Amino acid sequence: MTMTTRPPFIAPMLPDNAPFSAEQRAWLSGFLAAVLPAPGAVPLSGADAAAFMGATPAADPLADGDDGEAPWHDPTIAIDERMEMAEGRPLRRRMMAAMAQQDCGQCGYNCEDYSNAIATGAEPKLTLCVPGGKETARMLKKLAEELGEAPAAAPAAIAPPVREADGSGKGFSRDNPATAIFLSRRRLNAEASEKETHHIEFDLSRSGLAYEPGDAFGIYANNGAALVAAISRRLGVPLDEPISAEGTTRTFGDWLTYVKSLSPAPDALFSLYASLATDAGERAKLERMAEGDGADGLDVLAVIQAYPHIAPAPFRLVEALDALQPRLYSISSSPRAFAGGISLTVDVVKYQVDDRLRFGVASTFLSHRVEPGDPVRVYVQKAHGFRLPESCDTPIIMVGPGTGIAPFRAFLQERLAAKAKGGAWLFFGHQREACDFFYRDEMEEFLAKGALTRLSTAWSRDAGPKTYVQDRMRENGAELCDWLERGAHFYICGDAKRMAKDVETALTEAIAVHLGKSSDEAKAYVAALKKAGRYQADVY
Repeated sequence: MTMTTRPPFIAPMLPDNAPFSAEQRAWLSGFLAAVLPAPGAVPLSGADAAAFMGATPAADPLADGDDGEAPWHDPTIAIDERMEMAEGRPLRRRMMAAMAQQDCGQCGYNCEDYSNAIATGAEPKLTLCVPGGKETARMLKKLAEELGEAPAAAPAAIAPPVREADGSGKGFSRDNPATAIFLSRRRLNAEASEKETHHIEFDLSRSGLAYEPGDAFGIYANNGAALVAAISRRLGVPLDEPISAEGTTRTFGDWLTYVKSLSPAPDALFSLYASLATDAGERAKLERMAEGDGADGLDVLAVIQAYPHIAPAPFRLVEALDALQPRLYSISSSPRAFAGGISLTVDVVKYQVDDRLRFGVASTFLSHRVEPGDPVRVYVQKAHGFRLPESCDTPIIMVGPGTGIAPFRAFLQERLAAKAKGGAWLFFGHQREACDFFYRDEMEEFLAKGALTRLSTAWSRDAGPKTYVQDRMRENGAELCDWLERGAHFYICGDAKRMAKDVETALTEAIAVHLGKSSDEAKAYVAALKKAGRYQADVY
């Protein structure tokens, strides 16, 4: 049994000129003597040292006896159902259930770590879950009240100037972005397509960034000039007017362009407008909207247009807006094929709300606003369990309709460079073969060179019945099961709410039919694949 050696006396360990009182120096010297004893002595643990100094060790807020199981950790499950599944669990686990369950990293964490950080008070921001949106933010706000006091909203981070790697060795991340140079864009679909999708390339040679196939690329985009100008005109606040808010001063245009999110309208904006409303009925309506009743689909400009008679002070408006968050895109290149560069596959987001056409922030930034040679603040988000098998002899099955093909292009480039021997099967689908067959020439080259063994395509708008990737999976169910039985890894990338769920259902049905299993046994088979890391998803 090892005995803990206590120092026989408290030797001075701080210099006399240390900026502490004599009493503070004595206490700190004693504490340091406890945790850093003389040579040969056994250091005390943190708890022992605290006890030696008469302190009570802080309770671990994460040591709540929870079993660690998270049955709600599935992005296809709606938030209401997830919260029901987490009912009765400790607060941090219910906070996790409120997340979007994508482990995408846009918040700077995975879902579990973000919830733990909020529960322990290490992270005060409740609006970082981009895919969860307002649903997640509202639920987190409600749950945070159980902490005794909801975490205060932290000031929005002011965008640092773009810069090259400084050689300091400090890791680049969401909170410490690097600088990449925008190279080019080219449209992937033909003009007749109903979609607009671009292949985007960046130069990383001076960025200090490195990545692997399966990683995602974080982009700090700017809000569009037209939208910013419209808000400025409606409020009568010049874009060059200095606005002091959140401890700093920037022009109104800079706040709206680089720092603040303009869609969707945050709950705090409705609360601000309610506080300024003079009509009782209007105030009550705005208060309900601040709680989520009737606020869906409204962005900041829509609120300003709907209540032109309410004129908040510019600094209060700025402080009511959420911070502009980075957007993540699956990387569609391998560094072994595109040395010093990186590519993305980006759908342009645009949609009609009432009489206004709305545009996605990052997608239109990349497809229309940024110019070749422009510096952009970026970072690499390492994949949470979305990696190629360690052995190149392991077969892989990839399901990626639309822009879901992005990481699989990277996988195939990597496998071609590595001269992989394991088979590779890609299921790709879109609307029309003539317009929307992304990277068709490259896929045919992968087939010719053996990096891609099988290619199954599905087109939902061509002549005949609508066909989706899950339909092709059912048609090839026997071969799919044979690949799985031979140890294949299964990957899926794309829409979390519909496609991912349909693909998993098709796979489960194929296992039941072709491997002679009951429905429950087939589900258990898929669950075992996930547990073994052989079923991996990159969904959004």
